[in-house]
Amino acid sequence: MTKNDMVLRIAKEMGMRQTDIKRIVQMTLDGIIDVLADKQRLELRNFGVFEVRTRKPRKARNPRTGQEVMVPQRKVVTFKPGKLMEERIYNEKTGDAAAPAPAPMNSEDSSDDSDI
Repeated sequence: MTKNDMVLRIAKEMGMRQTDIKRIVQMTLDGIIDVLADKQRLELRNFGVFEVRTRKPRKARNPRTGQEVMVPQRKVVTFKPGKLMEERIYNEKTGDAAAPAPAPMNSEDSSDDSDI
């Protein structure tokens, strides 16, 4: 889905003009960029958290020549999905309810491998 697809979908659902929706969507995206550039973190409840982190400098290899090169420190944007998003995406992919947590393993269970 592209930004334009999203605008068309929202405009149709809301019964509003595409130009108005496009402006709102663009202002929202610009706002996200502004917050990340200034404050380094944006939390949207039930959606997720955008955060700017600094990657340490590291050694890498040029895949063509095999020569070792230094990659400088840089900032990267990370995203951690919220609980609601994770649950919905998991359920849509598998068609199942949330997966049950694995049963804790007792010390007695781990020593008895004869049933395997």
